[in-house]
Parts: sequence; structure tokens; C-alpha cells
Amino acid sequence: MNVLPCGDAALLVDVDDLREVLALADALRADAPPGVLDVVPAARTVLLTVAPGTDLAAVRRAVLELRVEPGAAPPDGEVVEIPVHYDGPDLDEVGELTGLGRDGVVEAHTGRPWRVAFGGFAPGFAYLVDGDPRLDVARRSEPRTTVPAGSVGLAGEFSGVYPRASPGGWQLIGRTGATLWSMDTGALLQPGGRVRFVEAR
Repeated sequence: MNVLPCGDAALLVDVDDLREVLALADALRADAPPGVLDVVPAARTVLLTVAPGTDLAAVRRAVLELRVEPGAAPPDGEVVEIPVHYDGPDLDEVGELTGLGRDGVVEAHTGRPWRVAFGGFAPGFAYLVDGDPRLDVARRSEPRTTVPAGSVGLAGEFSGVYPRASPGGWQLIGRTGATLWSMDTGALLQPGGRVRFVEAR
């Protein structure tokens, strides 16, 4: 890993892939060096913000000495349940692309908890991983100019829920009424957490 200064109150840790990001973020949440205030994962980096006056060189040394095991099981924690109406405009196409059919896509999407890898794109949007690998589908060849709030989608290894109406190119398989973001409570889904999708009837 490469640990770089990011201003005078943060370090940016650059790693090879998302698996290393997840492992490093788990290790830092479990045993953060003194002075670290926040651990912010992304696709290939982890940002550490620190308290004013913290010795960045000491934090850097501590990060480099961490024992990180990519692929290790994530720590247990609360699972957020999100009810989904599986009636998205791309559900049939995803069923054909995966060979699962409509019902198979629903069973695969709800069959195991997903992990919140990192946030991005819009406030409250979480990139979810560790779902059923059969659901790995490409983004749409032409993005939509507007995706309704609450739309549940797939893109590559990720699943996610659009917290508000916006453009987007993910394959839409359903919709939820869950509130993903509010000014009062912040983001419903936090990096390191887990999500289970439940079919709404």
C-alpha cells in the first residue's frame, strides 16, 4: 500500500483493489491509530482524517504496520433490511443476461446480505458488494436521463439504491420506499455495514 499526505489533517492510503480497501477499512475501524477521527473508503483508496495536532508520520507508520487480510469475513454487525418491489424496467433483461429469469434474479438479490463498500455519486448512495456473483451485469449501454428515487439497480459487482431522482446507467430491477438520506439522520447505509433486500408483497 502507498500512504500519502492529504493536506495537514489526513492521509490517503492507495491500495490495489476493492478487496484490499474493505480489509484495510475493517482493520482501521477495529484498531485505529491514535488521533484518527474518520475512515472513509472508496474504490481503491481509504482516507483517514485526523484530529488537529496529530503526528501524521506516526499514523502513517501505524497504518503500514497493520496486519490486513483481504478476503477475510467482515465483522458481524447490524443488518439493515430494505423492502423492494421487484418490478424494475430492466428486470426481464437482467433475467435474460444472467440466465436466471425474473424469479431467479429476485431470489439471488434477496438470498444473502450485501456489504456496504463505500459511498459516493450522491448523498446516501452506497455501493454494495458481496452479493450473488451471478448478478454481475454490465451497466446499460445508454444511461437514462432520469432514474426515480428509490430505484434499486445492478452494475458490475455492485448493487445500489438511488436516494433521489438523477441520471443513471445501472440496470433497474426494483424500487423501494426506504429513505436513504436525510439532513436529520444522514445516510441510512454506512460503509462496513450490511444490507438485506426483502421482497415487498
